[in-house]
Amino acid sequence: MLLEINPENPQPRLIHRVVETLRQGGVVAYPTDTVYGIGCDIMDKKAIKRVHQIKRQPLDKPFSFICPGLTELSQYARVTNYAYKNLKRLLPGPYTIILEGSREVPKMMLTRRKEVGIRVVDHPIVQAMVAELGNPIISTSATDPEGHYYMHAWEIEEALGRQLDLVIDGGPVPGEPSSVISLVDDVPQVIREGAGPVEEFK
Repeated sequence: MLLEINPENPQPRLIHRVVETLRQGGVVAYPTDTVYGIGCDIMDKKAIKRVHQIKRQPLDKPFSFICPGLTELSQYARVTNYAYKNLKRLLPGPYTIILEGSREVPKMMLTRRKEVGIRVVDHPIVQAMVAELGNPIISTSATDPEGHYYMHAWEIEEALGRQLDLVIDGGPVPGEPSSVISLVDDVPQVIREGAGPVEEFK
């Protein structure tokens, strides 16, 4: 089901509807500052399994997730002074930051090395969603079977609508994925070059 939400001033009643869907174990597609994402509440294991099925990804390959801000991020990851300085500068923005996960993170969201990928997205709709939900949400890109990014909500609705509980139409998105940077052990490592500049970390 397609739900149109104003990308600049998200209507609170519509955000509430999305959050209720997430609280009931729903999986939704939503716009970000990079590409359209698919996600659910990270505390809902059944919903996480559904996202794995939709993405055709093995359960032992965890997704990254979106936090409302830096305060909440430090609940779910070990943030050193070095990491914090960089996070404060880069976020919210088009970056996924790899850090050592905390005990708050469900085990199925951790890599074998106990690491997590965390985003703080610069998009009013997602910020409103995670703020009202009170938990982070899964962040994985909405792609076709060949791995191409869906650029519009209606494309996602056509291709994946039956597998999703809601598709939020927040207008067009930039269409380039986030840059992925590991700050584990204070050793910066560029995992993927994407929308966010990474020169300083090379």
